[in-house]
Amino acid sequence: MSRLTSVHPDNATGQTAELFNAIKRAMGKVPNAYQTIGIAPDILSQALQHNATLAKSQLSKQEIEAVNLVVSEVSGCDYCLAAHTLTGKMAGYSIEQIQALRRGEYPEDPHLDALVKFVKKLVTTRNTLPEETVSRFLAAGFSDRHVVEVISAVSAILFTNMINRVNDTVVDFPKVN
Repeated sequence: MSRLTSVHPDNATGQTAELFNAIKRAMGKVPNAYQTIGIAPDILSQALQHNATLAKSQLSKQEIEAVNLVVSEVSGCDYCLAAHTLTGKMAGYSIEQIQALRRGEYPEDPHLDALVKFVKKLVTTRNTLPEETVSRFLAAGFSDRHVVEVISAVSAILFTNMINRVNDTVVDFPKVN
């Protein structure tokens, strides 16, 4: 059961209603997570803009979904794992590949493997990231710009992970194990 207030799309007004209409056009529904964030429409707008900016980055849809899956697994967000398992499939991953990404590995592709290992190390360690971690990531064909974009993608998914973990958001996507 959700702990925070949410805005049902039928009751949304003003900026929240406008944002919900855009979400519904894009996704076919307003997911429960967005209904919760909708209580702060400026923050919802910022989150949506952040994701729209990431979609225009040098990161591919598959790379962004890889980040979303490994971060959601590490943070233990059942809501985002369900949502990004679905969007991961839409990006072309099989269920076996999604499970590997969630573990923070992708042995069939050294480039994606380096990405998920970098992300997992980034979100599971403290202090300054070891030089070896950054060097390995860059040696796999990523640039300094990619480092910045990956960190941006991590921050975007961590935001929704934290909202859902605090809220205990009811999962409205097919559940995953």
